[in-house]
Amino acid sequence: MTITDPIGISGLGLDANAGPAAEAEAAVRLEELGYRTLWLAGGQSNNLPQISAVIRATSTLRVASGILPVLQVPPAETAAAYAELEAEHPGRFIVGLGGAHGPKPLQTLNAYLDALDAARPPVPASARILAALGPQMLELARDRASGAYPYLVTTDYVGKARELLGPGPTLAVLVPVIPITDPTAAREFARALLGMFATIPGYRNNFARMGFTEADITGLSDTFLDAVTVWGDLDRIAARVREYQAAGADQVALGIRLPEDGSAGDAATWQARLASALLG
Repeated sequence: MTITDPIGISGLGLDANAGPAAEAEAAVRLEELGYRTLWLAGGQSNNLPQISAVIRATSTLRVASGILPVLQVPPAETAAAYAELEAEHPGRFIVGLGGAHGPKPLQTLNAYLDALDAARPPVPASARILAALGPQMLELARDRASGAYPYLVTTDYVGKARELLGPGPTLAVLVPVIPITDPTAAREFARALLGMFATIPGYRNNFARMGFTEADITGLSDTFLDAVTVWGDLDRIAARVREYQAAGADQVALGIRLPEDGSAGDAATWQARLASALLG
């Protein structure tokens, strides 16, 4: 299931606390704006019910789990949800998998994929995409899924990942989009958002692989933040998104992040403005 639409949207703008009806309404609005792929983040929980509800509430929108944590969601449950949705709404559920934290993440993910292969009916590799950062995980995404879904990466990383994956597999890149024009304010907001990722070994290792120094990573330097986030006015955001596309991303998934005080506007407004700028 190769993702062909160049722009996706992350469910970061959906208010999970507003209830299923509000989530469905927000997804319908995104579909009406022209978005064709919605990535619904599960965090460390099981969001299969949310995915099912959104697919049933919309007409053509593809919904990708971005991502289902394999340590929390049993493969049998994932396979059952996929089978049901595939029978009723074929091609609209993309099974995004990740969260294999621990000493042997590759072994954990391989075992999970084995279980999906063995399910009746199976979840085919063409319907799966893996959260991947390092070379071995990218190879797994190439060999046992339809592609990779990395986060907090540079355009140089995208080019190298494209080479490793080859021309066939999907490379969908999630980028934090921060519509704040003042550089100092944008970077301060980005620091608050990304600080936790500097403490997660998998991300930290990948930041180092991308050439950032220990000081860049620990201190969340301006150079680091400018390279892995997209901030600024609409024109600057659109230009940065095009850089990721030119580097080899099949799709850029927009993760709109806004201050809670409303100083940069609201998610619905920015979803619409970005749709107008990038989906035309």
